[in-house]
Amino acid sequence: MFIKKVDSDVILVQIYVDDIIFGSSNAKLCEDFVKAMQEEFEMSMMGELSFFLGLQVKQSKEGIFVCQSKYCNDILKKFEMEACKAATTPMSTNCYLDGDEAGPEVDQTKYRGLIGSLLYLTASIPDIMFVVCLCAQFQSCPKESHLKATKRILKYLKGTTSMGLWLQTRQEKYKWNMPPTWI
Repeated sequence: MFIKKVDSDVILVQIYVDDIIFGSSNAKLCEDFVKAMQEEFEMSMMGELSFFLGLQVKQSKEGIFVCQSKYCNDILKKFEMEACKAATTPMSTNCYLDGDEAGPEVDQTKYRGLIGSLLYLTASIPDIMFVVCLCAQFQSCPKESHLKATKRILKYLKGTTSMGLWLQTRQEKYKWNMPPTWI
């Protein structure tokens, strides 16, 4: 992530491998950035940002909505939970997780994959952060009780796949010019 401030304006540039997204509070900064990049590199315009690294982005005059509903549904399918009943909270109020030394062990690779997938979802669903990090503590020797807790998170996700972050524009001064992305 690169940030450049020019007076009271700012341009943000996010680079990931061969993908670049950028936005600015000033259209001129975007135009200058595009010109500089085209002089240096061969690039193609892909249009307005709508999908980036598993994040779905919907832009309007009122703000930007970021969610991961497709990624969330993919996780539910991958871990065979797409038909589960939705839970209203990511963790039961009477749940206590510890090392569970006597509990039956579960596949460590599958558990770690699930934790990694859930951690990535915290980018747009921050209310699962605490419980995902709690479950992540047991990756070295996961037990059935830990897997049960992660499945509860998946059940919560089942009912919240359309949730995300709404970044509302407050004033005309702060409206962002979101030009096309690059590949």
